[in-house]
Formats: sequence, structure tokens, C-alpha cells
Amino acid sequence: MPQICTFLTFNTQAEEAARFYTSIFPNSKITRITHYPDLGPSSPFKTGGVMTVEFTLDGRAFTALNGGPQFTFSQGCSIAVLCDTQQQVDEYWEKFVAAGGTPVACGWITDHFGVSWQIDPKLLVDMIADPDPIKAGKAMQAMMTMTKIDSEQLKRALTE
Repeated sequence: MPQICTFLTFNTQAEEAARFYTSIFPNSKITRITHYPDLGPSSPFKTGGVMTVEFTLDGRAFTALNGGPQFTFSQGCSIAVLCDTQQQVDEYWEKFVAAGGTPVACGWITDHFGVSWQIDPKLLVDMIADPDPIKAGKAMQAMMTMTKIDSEQLKRALTE
């Protein structure tokens, strides 16, 4: 079986990002750091500088690469964090905000490295997948008014 891993390319912040991410999520750790070899005088990479950082977030594999300024992130790709409780949503959201993250909308936040995250309660996913189109629509409409997702507000939307 092949191993599937999320690969994130940073300018020069791969190690800093990996350390930040592994500090947030349980069951997370940096597993390997590689360094650039001497690639000659025309190389844009400093010999001995961090090349890749392999890490796990809650047991899921990631690799971060210092690839240079030509690489940037966009909201077209995000990392979803499905939380069991509103307390978890609040906790993760606040950690990203405290570090300089920018709230976007509908549970999305862009961290201070430019990576987009979706911090959502599992309740939201269940509600918008409801087989009753009226309930699913009410849940979607409520979500569209939120920045950080609020589980209690979602529940109230179904009773209105």
C-alpha cells in the first residue's frame, strides 16, 4: 500500500510551522528533519539549512518543505479539523487566532503561515448532510452567517 501524506511547501518556515502545528494537536510530533546538502554555488538553498520536516498531527502524516518564495498557499486547499465538541472548536480556533491567524468565514481560518484550516464541529457536517433538505438548508444558511462555527446557534437554526 502506498503511504499518502499531505505535503506543504513553505518559503523558509517549515520547521517553525511544524513545531507550531504539533504544539496544538494531541498525538502529534516531529518525526524527521532533513537538511539541504551542498548543491553548489548557484543553489538558492543554504547548505545545512532545513529542507524538510516530517511530522504527524493526531497520527496523520505531513511533510513541510522549505522551497523558497515562489511557493504560496491559497484557500483552494485547506486542512479540515472535525471536532467532537464546541469546546474543541473554541480551543483550536483560539490557538490559531492567538498565534496571528486570520478568521475568514464559515469555520475557515488562515494561519500566520498562510495555510487555510477549517475548524468545524462534526455536528455541522451531520446537519448539512441531513436527508431532509429543509433541515440541511437551515443548517447551511446558519453556517453562512458565522465566522467561527457555533454549535448551539446551529441547533437553534433548526428550530426556527
